[in-house]
Amino acid sequence: MGQFPNWPLFAIAGTWLLGRLADDGTRLADATSWAGVALWLYWGSDELLRGVNPWRRLLGAGVIGWQLARLVL
Repeated sequence: MGQFPNWPLFAIAGTWLLGRLADDGTRLADATSWAGVALWLYWGSDELLRGVNPWRRLLGAGVIGWQLARLVL
C-alpha cells in the first residue's frame, strides 16, 4: 500500500497549465494565478507544520517566503 501523491502539487500544475492556456488577461487567467498562489501557500504551510523532516519544513518556509515576496513585489 503506497502513499497518496501530494495533491496540492498536482493542483498547482493544473492551475499553471490552465493559466498558460488562458494567458490573455481574462478573469480566468487572473483566477488561475490567484489559485496557484493560494495552493503554493497551502502546500508551504502544510510542509512547514507537518513536514516529515527538517529539509521539508525548510522547503515549506522557503515556498511561503517566495510567494509572499511575489505578492509584495
